[in-house]
Amino acid sequence: MNDILMETELKMETAIESMDKRLLNIRAGRANPAILDGVMVAYYGVPTPLKQLATISVPEARQLMIKPFDRSCLSAIEKGIYEANVGLTPNNNGEVIILNIPVLTEETRRDYVKQAKTITEECKIALRNIRQDANNDIKKLEVPEDDIKNGQDEVQEYINKYNKIVDEKLKVKEQELMTV
Repeated sequence: MNDILMETELKMETAIESMDKRLLNIRAGRANPAILDGVMVAYYGVPTPLKQLATISVPEARQLMIKPFDRSCLSAIEKGIYEANVGLTPNNNGEVIILNIPVLTEETRRDYVKQAKTITEECKIALRNIRQDANNDIKKLEVPEDDIKNGQDEVQEYINKYNKIVDEKLKVKEQELMTV
């Protein structure tokens, strides 16, 4: 029973971490190097994550600066950013690539909030599926009915706890997106 409960809590924490990563990729009008996490660059014909080829810094609130370790790959990095379709236009000055983050319009902010709500709802669905699996596993155990009921109550406490975390994270992200 304890194994099932520990595994359930671990799965729920993993679902929350996954949601956090996805929420990070939603731009809030401020420069965040996490925007470029999915960018792959064809470096000598091998797809390589941008983070392995350059340092990414935030010189200003709405600007990202990419300084490659090897200047010969500047154009490849530029091409990788275009292909990743992150919605930013790279400016190559021969030494570094500058990405200017545009100011978000009210409509764009609302769209991003909708995206955030979708991501959090998907996380809640994942949590419910984890609860369902845990309850099924508990029912299969050959233990007294009271123990089964106690185990299911504990799983319900987990889901309440993690749903509250999801709601709080959504509220924070929504506030971050709507702040001008």
